[in-house]
Amino acid sequence: MTALRSTALAALALGAFVSTAHAQQKIEVYNGDAKALSLGDFAFAGGKTVKLTNGIGSGAFHFAKDPDSVIYTVSDRGANFTCDEEGQEITGLSPEKMCGATKGGRIYPLPDYAPSIFKVELTSDKKFRVVETIPLKNSAGKPLTGIVNALTKATTETPFDGKGNKLAQDPGGIDLEGLVKLSDGTFWLSDENAPGIIHAAADGKVIKRLVPAGSEGDFKDAGYLVEGKLPAILVKRQNNRGIESITMSPDEKFLYFIVQNPLANPNTAAYRDAAHARLYKMDRASETLVGEYVYALDDFSVYKDGSKAMNAGRISEMTAMGTDRLLVLERTDKVTRLNEIALDGATNILGTKWDDLATSPSLEQSKDAAAIGIKPTPKTLRLDTNDHKDMPVKIEGLAFLNDGRLLMINDDDFGITGERSKILIVTDPALKLTK
Repeated sequence: MTALRSTALAALALGAFVSTAHAQQKIEVYNGDAKALSLGDFAFAGGKTVKLTNGIGSGAFHFAKDPDSVIYTVSDRGANFTCDEEGQEITGLSPEKMCGATKGGRIYPLPDYAPSIFKVELTSDKKFRVVETIPLKNSAGKPLTGIVNALTKATTETPFDGKGNKLAQDPGGIDLEGLVKLSDGTFWLSDENAPGIIHAAADGKVIKRLVPAGSEGDFKDAGYLVEGKLPAILVKRQNNRGIESITMSPDEKFLYFIVQNPLANPNTAAYRDAAHARLYKMDRASETLVGEYVYALDDFSVYKDGSKAMNAGRISEMTAMGTDRLLVLERTDKVTRLNEIALDGATNILGTKWDDLATSPSLEQSKDAAAIGIKPTPKTLRLDTNDHKDMPVKIEGLAFLNDGRLLMINDDDFGITGERSKILIVTDPALKLTK
């Protein structure tokens, strides 16, 4: 180990890390209470035993009226993984043992887990603790699950429990990935799987869920109000690559949400090679879209992690730096990059031919945005974890604190791969907020 690497590790252990490449970036590290976050052990019969933890780091938000020591986070659908090589590594069992001959299966060791909002407190000794858990509920107050929906307009998966039993798809199931809290105490959240966005009361009851137009019939038995107010083309999201992120302008007038990857439009082959993801701006009061913009993903080569294809990169979070100024988190499985963007000057494609499924070639098949008359959102790189080798992978939550520092949290996938969530506080003069 080099002296430089040894120094960096020692600093991280003490709860602070200063990048040698960006000396102005100071990072403080907060750890959670492993016992308090534990969901217990799960033994796969004839296979491995995994130690599950509550995966609270799929998104983050700081409410401006709270002290900087308080944030909100969300879990996703619960511990889950696919019936393939990933599942075999986790369970020690073959895909056939877990899911039989079913293709596109997904395993849920804790199928009754309720996706939740968490109120989290940072303590003076560089720890964090959950002080309130708010499960998402249907109109009758019953906690929802994270089991995939029975979709007909979009692709979906077949769920199994941890014993290899097939589960029923859940018309009300949700896959939370991002959140904002409003001054009235309610929340707006993003749903990755279906995809959509969700308005929930302060107690977690779903007020309504907005989904792609024409797909609302798939949710008729959800147990809460569902409206088809989003562009129909969003049903073309690739499985598990839907609406990953949501944020809000400081005056609460606008919501912004973005699809994790380019759409599978017209097919999966287009998704694999595409660079153009769709970012939306919504007038919150009227729930009317007022903008759709192209966010161009970085070429996979910039990650310097061996990635071989465009779909190795994805957008896992977004937080507002001001009205129409956003910080976007792009990452692979190993590297995270934060880009500041502005909507000013970018082409608004809402309601154009690019929202028409009949358009060919599609936006996703078009390699050069300028050649088709589109200016993507301009990007300025603000942080690259290649400069911070000791930061955790799979960072999925971003939130600016009142004093301008940036909070980051990683999704530990409920501990199924041995990861644990950490909260990082970044001090960087280049990250400047506006009202």
